[in-house]
Amino acid sequence: MTMDPRPDIGLAPPGYRLPAETRLGRVRLQIADLDRSVAFYEGVLGLRVLDRTGDTALLGAGAPLVELVAKPGTRPVPRRGLLGLFHVAFLLPERGDLARFVRHVADLGVPVGMSDHLVSEAVYLTDPDGLGIEVYADRPREAWRHDGRQIAMATEPLDVRSLVETAGETSWTGAPDGTTVGHVHLHVGDLGRAAAFYHEALGLDKVVWGYPGALFLSAGGYHHHLGLNTWAAGSPPAGEDDARLLEWTLVLPSPTDTAEAARSLEAAGHGVTSDGLVTDPWSITLRLATTD
Repeated sequence: MTMDPRPDIGLAPPGYRLPAETRLGRVRLQIADLDRSVAFYEGVLGLRVLDRTGDTALLGAGAPLVELVAKPGTRPVPRRGLLGLFHVAFLLPERGDLARFVRHVADLGVPVGMSDHLVSEAVYLTDPDGLGIEVYADRPREAWRHDGRQIAMATEPLDVRSLVETAGETSWTGAPDGTTVGHVHLHVGDLGRAAAFYHEALGLDKVVWGYPGALFLSAGGYHHHLGLNTWAAGSPPAGEDDARLLEWTLVLPSPTDTAEAARSLEAAGHGVTSDGLVTDPWSITLRLATTD
């Protein structure tokens, strides 16, 4: 989800800048039990299985959104968290979709958190392995406020009654086509090093940098495609036997754009593989691609 960048909003990187049309593609998650996780992503989140082979399942809502990779014995995420995924956020097309989702999880008795972020309204939950999930809907762009060059974001109580009133008589029937991965949010060890990688080398704009312990970046003026925080600083990175984010995807408009982004990363000392994979300072893997 992008928009034409406003020159008076955000901080552009000093060198290469990702195209405004950049968006997020699928995420790959390591989990312990494929049947258990598929039941959650279908039954709770309303995604549909697009393909299933062996220990892997691909789910989506029209387009592919999440690939689950089962590894028996995978440890759940500890309460404090690990460096790596904080949450993956699924963006619903309309506010009414979020309202119907809220009624759906209430009917299921699934525990959730809810927040108003000014630019969006959000519901938070965890999957069976403790991986963080956000389901959200954006407010209209013309309603977004600004604080100087920053997009104004906060964490305030959600007006659930006002939201649910928009659901109407229609029930939740699953994530509608047009649902996307709106953003990913990562636990990192240091915001300065994270900014050097994601802002200066990769080319995302800074859009919110005054939020305590966090930094938000995007392409094309969106409120954020990527959140970074130090709220789990001191924890180790997620390891091979942990429930974790295996990779997330930035979808760029053309092969030329992916090549330019790769060159910018390599110039900063970050190796990019021939199939577009690069790891950040905490071994979090990003894929540069032109399709989902």
